[in-house]
Amino acid sequence: MRILYLTFYFEPDLCAGSFRNTPLVEELASQLTSGDLIHVVTTQPNRYQSFKLAAPGHEERGGNLSCRVRIDRVAVPTHASGYVDQMRSFLTYYRTAHRLTNGQQYDLVVASSSRLFTAFLGARLARGKFLPLVLDIRDLFRETILEMVRNRWGQFWRFGLNLVLSVVERYTFSYAKHMNLVSEGFRSYFNPYPQATYSYFTNGIDDEFLSLTPSTGRITLEKLILYAGNIGEGQGLHKIIPQAARLLGDAYRFIVIGDGGAKAKLEAVIQIEGVLNVELRKPVGRKELLREYQKADYLFVHLNDLDAFKRVLPSKLFEYGATDKPVIAGVAGYAAQFVLEYIENSILFDPGNVNKLVTQLRATPYRTAYRTAFVARFQRRAIMAAMARQILNVVPSVNHSETSAL
Repeated sequence: MRILYLTFYFEPDLCAGSFRNTPLVEELASQLTSGDLIHVVTTQPNRYQSFKLAAPGHEERGGNLSCRVRIDRVAVPTHASGYVDQMRSFLTYYRTAHRLTNGQQYDLVVASSSRLFTAFLGARLARGKFLPLVLDIRDLFRETILEMVRNRWGQFWRFGLNLVLSVVERYTFSYAKHMNLVSEGFRSYFNPYPQATYSYFTNGIDDEFLSLTPSTGRITLEKLILYAGNIGEGQGLHKIIPQAARLLGDAYRFIVIGDGGAKAKLEAVIQIEGVLNVELRKPVGRKELLREYQKADYLFVHLNDLDAFKRVLPSKLFEYGATDKPVIAGVAGYAAQFVLEYIENSILFDPGNVNKLVTQLRATPYRTAYRTAFVARFQRRAIMAAMARQILNVVPSVNHSETSAL
């Protein structure tokens, strides 16, 4: 079997897309044979401007993997998560992916997409080569982007954007043979595409989080609340952290580790609120991040107050849930249901509701406790193994051992 695997993020990049796609490719390789090949077309690390790791543009892997894995990393223009520079970056990836795959033979195209256009690229290549397409949908781009530009763009431009994105969606989703939806909250959105089969493999807990040592009670007058991840419009940290920090006072300190397009907004509101108990730090590698998790008293996650985010399931919840720390979650919809059902020792509040966050935090006695059932249920390795089997079943007629390498 020859698989073309498209993902904008792959190791060593630091983001949920990389943490999901890297182990999935490894799991697919372990279930294939020596005559098979997975061709990964991705990008050079670009998630954060302030934290980048070097990676080869072209890489061939074999070794302990059953089949060969070829990785082509496309160098894309630097972007700061703005709409225009992200478009430039994707166009570079799009054009280079066409060049890298031109004349190559595959049996299956797999595309993992949070921003729709990687899925669109997968549909273009699969349609052009008359191949089955598997999509891993990690976000609802059209619904999200339309809400986020509602108050910035005029109604005419928003109508035009919706028209274009609707056409792209139909072109992409109507061709897929199988779609995995990372959140069951997406289910109703895909009712118009009955030609595909569906699965719901979520994100999961990586191995690094399975051997965390128990927290040692910190004797301090200041409780540390840690957020680690993207600082974008989707997280809306500027609408909650500075305001909560002001109300909570010196008894609590927010530590924010990350970068993103809304970091300047967060910095501006911190200045407006005049708070000194919010500390911003640059992104760090996963080993150092684990140490920061251990130091923290609370782990914080928040989504902006948009209807589109009522469907999503933040990947950060899986990392947080693997610790013994209390989780503070400002989420709604399906994510809120998930927290209530699976993540014990959590404080749940409506997105942007500063007063409810502060009231609950002060009223809830502090404790730590491992979530044994959660860890057993959501280990990434097991989830990816099942998802890989699902993907390979899309083309069961291909004899893995008899296909030739590219």
